[in-house]
Amino acid sequence: MSDIRSDISIEPVWLVEATYAPDAAETRIPFRAEHLAGIESRKAVGTYIEAGAYMDVSSSVIMVRAADEAQAIATVSDDVYLRNGIWVEVRARRFGRVTGGANESGTGVG
Repeated sequence: MSDIRSDISIEPVWLVEATYAPDAAETRIPFRAEHLAGIESRKAVGTYIEAGAYMDVSSSVIMVRAADEAQAIATVSDDVYLRNGIWVEVRARRFGRVTGGANESGTGVG
């Protein structure tokens, strides 16, 4: 017998962390609108589930749907931040995202 309710599942996704350059708070400014537009377009088609950055501008975190680590990294590799040295390192880890149940409607706790 499973201890997981039938309306809840675990979606395997990739948590990508992109480290900012030390001067990124200033150097990202000319590229930020393009960067944010790219995130929104990927969220709209479901490639990105969520994206954001630590408020200390140390790194961004992007939850990506991808087949494997290489695809997850490739998915973010054409971002304007990486192309212009705003992000200096990108790495990905497999992540189990809880889906379904009350959590999907925003009424539950993850």
